[in-house]
Amino acid sequence: MGEKKGFFSRLAAGLAKTRNNIVSSIEAIFTGSGSIDDDFYEELEEILVMADIGINTTSAIIENLKEKVKENKIKEPAQCKELLIASMKEQMSLPEDAYEFEDKKSVVLIIGVNGVGKTTSVGKLAGQLKDRGKKVIVAAADTFRAAAIEQLTEWAHRAEVDIIAQKEGSDPAAVIFDAVNSAKSKHADILLCDTAGRLHNKKNLMEELRKIDRVITREYPDAFRETLVVLDGTTGQNALAQAKQFNEVAEISGIILTKLDGTAKGGIALAIQSELKIPVKYVGVGEKIDDLQKFDPDAFVDALFAQE
Repeated sequence: MGEKKGFFSRLAAGLAKTRNNIVSSIEAIFTGSGSIDDDFYEELEEILVMADIGINTTSAIIENLKEKVKENKIKEPAQCKELLIASMKEQMSLPEDAYEFEDKKSVVLIIGVNGVGKTTSVGKLAGQLKDRGKKVIVAAADTFRAAAIEQLTEWAHRAEVDIIAQKEGSDPAAVIFDAVNSAKSKHADILLCDTAGRLHNKKNLMEELRKIDRVITREYPDAFRETLVVLDGTTGQNALAQAKQFNEVAEISGIILTKLDGTAKGGIALAIQSELKIPVKYVGVGEKIDDLQKFDPDAFVDALFAQE
């Protein structure tokens, strides 16, 4: 439990900027002498949009809140706080099978643009799965950046997992071909693939991902497939736009949201979940290996309001 508690406090600390950005303003409305009227809702809406929760998500939260207020015949703004928290949580439920890939023979593709913490996330995930007794192999299929291959090699050594890599500029699908065959012959549980994410050239990226997909389907048809996209929390609405674009080129099953420790836009976690119907599965709040954790929506909203 200590680790969970530790992560909650890191998450709460990481969300401090977002919290200062929204919660203090929200508290002011709740403790104000006003009544629950259109102005109250409008002010609340404005604050939520400012925290990058996004317009559609905010509207859904407010609608839900209005219904709850009616149902519970609430007259005082102060009593709305718990309802608001509940209504935010409802926007973000995780599917039952969110982490199914961890207990199956699986191939996990991890995509994302440069600089979002993608390779680091692959390394951290590899280390955590290895600690849970899984046999993990990582594939360095982001072959257009020598740094990515070096970085992943370092993470693999640190986590003591096998890495399959070729030289810079080689064909990513060829790396995946090697990695899949290695995973099969070594009876690996999970193959984690660091793949490229050059969104500015969507056509190439699409081709590359299709090629990788064909290789896996042909060579390892019974593997469970998971595709995670890594987004930088500090970029707010831009992260949402990226997620949408990646969703056009690949079938994304989950999001890894990094750098939540440095952003006032933590509300983006709610927006992604609610607008794209793609669950945030992991969140990162720092550099250390255990600073990447499974996403717990309830804990996230509680941390946003600093409610232990």
